[in-house]
Amino acid sequence: LRGYSNCVIGESVLKLSNTERSLSSLIVIPLNIHIYTMAYRGIFKPNNPGKYKGDASNIVYRSLWERKFMKLCDSNSNILEWSSEEVIIPYKSPIDNRYHRYFVDFWIRQKNKDGKIVEKLIEIKPKKYTKPPTKQKKITKRYVSEVQTWGINNAKWEAAKKVCTKKGWEFLILTEDHING
Repeated sequence: LRGYSNCVIGESVLKLSNTERSLSSLIVIPLNIHIYTMAYRGIFKPNNPGKYKGDASNIVYRSLWERKFMKLCDSNSNILEWSSEEVIIPYKSPIDNRYHRYFVDFWIRQKNKDGKIVEKLIEIKPKKYTKPPTKQKKITKRYVSEVQTWGINNAKWEAAKKVCTKKGWEFLILTEDHING
């Protein structure tokens, strides 16, 4: 597909026109497959941009669960202010023993059930990534990767908990069970 632009996916035809964009260079290739894609990343456009603390024109979601949580933050009257990936926490990686930056998914300032104003840092993660990987008899590359990912995530979360303790905030990890439930 290199050298072509304007890829159009039809019902069973992939049409490619080359970069010269001349009609004589139109190529039609019949296909027996259908290609479906879903947008799991995108820009969120808030209905209440005044509630967002940061650049409300550049709120990026990286999963449909994050987008769903953004909609909740934007529409829920008990959430007074919120931001996405605006809070940065340094953490020490157990993999390379160096400091890195953790961009926490969300910060919210909300009125709780008692009417008290509270602040929270919230991470959105698939449930399978919130627990250490199950020990394997055979050490595979995939298992090593899962262990490293767990170690890094755990270091990030411990650093976030320390920041929250110092500030009197709460740290939460929400999964699909919380978002969809």
